[in-house]
Amino acid sequence: TNTVAKITVETTGNATDFGDLSASNYSMGALSSDTRSIAIGGYYNNAAYTNIIEYFTFASAGNATDFGDATTILYNTGGLANNVRGVFAKGVDGSDGYTKNVMEYITIASTGNSIDFGDTTSARSGLGSVASTTRGVFGGGLSQASAYLNVIDYITIASTGNATDFGDLTVGRGYLHGGANSSTRGVFGSAYSGSYVNTIDYITIASTGNATDFGDSTASTYGSCGLSNSTRGIYAGGQDTSGRLNIIEKIEIATTANATDFGDLLTIASYVAGTCAGNPAVQS
Repeated sequence: TNTVAKITVETTGNATDFGDLSASNYSMGALSSDTRSIAIGGYYNNAAYTNIIEYFTFASAGNATDFGDATTILYNTGGLANNVRGVFAKGVDGSDGYTKNVMEYITIASTGNSIDFGDTTSARSGLGSVASTTRGVFGGGLSQASAYLNVIDYITIASTGNATDFGDLTVGRGYLHGGANSSTRGVFGSAYSGSYVNTIDYITIASTGNATDFGDSTASTYGSCGLSNSTRGIYAGGQDTSGRLNIIEKIEIATTANATDFGDLLTIASYVAGTCAGNPAVQS
């Protein structure tokens, strides 16, 4: 689908229409500033993987606008940002089908092609991602050999360079496709680990160390998206053993507890991506 839906994170309720992507797309990466939402790569128009980068302006509903291009076609990409710079781990390079450890960055307020940032500690796709204003963290993912990884690594967003080991998730998993964070805590939602898992983990972004159990999702899913304002995290869409879902669930980031129901997406959808500027939030 090319559907883009919006919610108001501070309330609960069903999503409403925001606009459209330039074409049907899935398995893209996403990141945002307070004003602009960015979508990167994915499987485009039910035809081929793409390197397009496009953006939305949170304050005005409407369709996507071209931003620039990533260096190669890519999918199962993980994105994160502070309010100035966006960084994404490429995931799978569609030009050769190999999972890569390459990261690239953009300046969100401008337009243009992405630039090399450095390398993650291991090549993987379908990573979860969280960030503070200074540090970005990637968790989990699927290796080229189809191993579900528990690795967590981090970068300093304002610089460039290779990622550094942070610690481990409580269980190796892939297809997280998102995370939720406050300025201090990052929360990784449910995913796939050879079977569907509903485990939610959290970390303290400014430190290093292994993740700690947070609670459980309302369903054991993968391919959902994560987004957050400064206090509440949202996970939306994905699929479980019954098929694709339209669920939206919420957590309060400063606590530890199970997720609870928020509302429904416009459509059933998996391999979705989400961003947030506090109000409204955009899920694409």
